[in-house]
Amino acid sequence: MGNRRWDRYGPSTYRPTPIQFYRPITEDPYHSNFIPYHPIPYQQAVAEENDADDSESSSSVSFISNIPNDMLVKILSYLPVASAVRASVVCKRWHEAVRSFSLQGSTEDPSPSQKPWYFMFTCGNKLVTGFAYDASYRKWYGLEFPCIEKGMWSFSSSNGLVCLMDIENGYRIFLCNPITKDWRAFTQPPGTTSPDYCAMALAVDRKTKNYNLAVVKCSQVHVDLYEWDLSIHLYQPDTGSWFSPYSEVLVGSRGGEECVICDGVLYYLISTAGVLGAVEPRHAVVWYDLSNPNRRPKERLVDTMVQVPCALTCARLMNLREKLVMVGGIGKVDRPGVVKGIGIWELCKKEWKEVARMPHKLFQGFGEFDELFASNGSGDLIYIQSYGSPALLIFDVSQKIWKWASKSPLNKKFPLQIFSGFCFEPRLEIGV
Repeated sequence: MGNRRWDRYGPSTYRPTPIQFYRPITEDPYHSNFIPYHPIPYQQAVAEENDADDSESSSSVSFISNIPNDMLVKILSYLPVASAVRASVVCKRWHEAVRSFSLQGSTEDPSPSQKPWYFMFTCGNKLVTGFAYDASYRKWYGLEFPCIEKGMWSFSSSNGLVCLMDIENGYRIFLCNPITKDWRAFTQPPGTTSPDYCAMALAVDRKTKNYNLAVVKCSQVHVDLYEWDLSIHLYQPDTGSWFSPYSEVLVGSRGGEECVICDGVLYYLISTAGVLGAVEPRHAVVWYDLSNPNRRPKERLVDTMVQVPCALTCARLMNLREKLVMVGGIGKVDRPGVVKGIGIWELCKKEWKEVARMPHKLFQGFGEFDELFASNGSGDLIYIQSYGSPALLIFDVSQKIWKWASKSPLNKKFPLQIFSGFCFEPRLEIGV
C-alpha cells in the first residue's frame, strides 16, 4: 500500500504471490478483541516447530500423519480462513496442503461459506491503513490490502474476490483476492475516460469460479443537466477484452455510482436530483439482463425503472444471496438532505419490501451522521459505517438482530478524517 504503483507492470498483469503467514504479536490494551498480525518467514516457523518437537518424545507419532494428502487438504479447507493460515505453519506438509488448496482451488468447492469480513481503512498523509473485521470471532486483523493506494476508490466483491476502481487516477481497475494477495489489472473499458459518474459490479460463480464484471458510465450531454449519456460495458474473461452491449440517453434522470449484479441481472441506481428543477432527490433502480448481453433488449432502461419507497439521502445496493437489497438514509420531510434514520429494503418483483429500520438509539450511537455513509453486505450480514467515525454496526438479516462490532483499532486523529470500508468473503481457493 502507500505510494507503491500496482499498475507498473502494465495492463492485464497477473502476479501471483505466496500466502502471507501470520502470528499474533500482542493484544490491544484498550480492547481484548484486537489481534494484530505480522508476517513471519516460513523457514523460521518450521524451525520453531522443530525445536518444540525435539523437546517432546520422538516416539509419539500423530495419527494425522498417515492421512492421505488429498484428505488433509479437504480437512484444512473446512477451517475458517484465519485458522487455516495459522495451521499452515504447523509443519511443512500442512504448509504445502494449505498452499495447494489456496493456489489451485477446488472444482468441488468443498469449503463452506464464510461470514463476510469488513475491511475498514483510512487515508493518512502517505499510507492507507486498514483492518479486517471477522464477525464470527469478533476480532480485527491487520491486513495489507493489495492495490489500494491513497485516493478515492470504488469497490465490488463477490465470493472471495474484490474488484477495485481508482476514481481519481483514470479509473484503473484491479481484481484481487485479499487473503492470498493475488491480483491482476484490467485494460480500461471503452467509452469516455472521464465520465461524470462511473459504477462497477462484480459477480463470481461459486461453483465454476467464472465471473462477470460490469462498468456503467454516465456523462452529461448538455449543461442544463437535462440529458445524460449512459453506457454499459462488460468484460469478457475468455478474450480479455471489453464490449459495450448497450447505451441510452437518459432524459430527466442521471446515473450514479451504485450498481450490483444479482442472479444474472445488473441493477443500477439513478437519480432525478438537480434534474428539471427537482429539489427533493428521488432515486430509482433500473435493470439490465446479462443472460444474453448480445441481444438488444426490447425495452429501454428507463422503462424498467422502479422508484425507491421514500425520499433517501443516499442509497447502497447489495447482493444478499442473489436478492437485491437496498440500504438508504431516510431524509427529514422539511430537510431532505438531513438523515433521520436508516432503512433496509428488499426488491420483490417490482416492489420494495421493508426488511428493517435501524433503532433510533443505535442511530444516535454514531454521533454525527452525514447524509452519505458506507454500507455493504454479503450472505446474511449488512455492515453500516459513518464516514466520520470508525464505529461499525452490523445487521443480521436472517436473525433480524442489530449489534455493534468490536471496537475498531482505527482512531480518529483529526476532525475531517474520513473512514470507509467494504465487505468481502475470505476465501483461500479463489484465484484471479
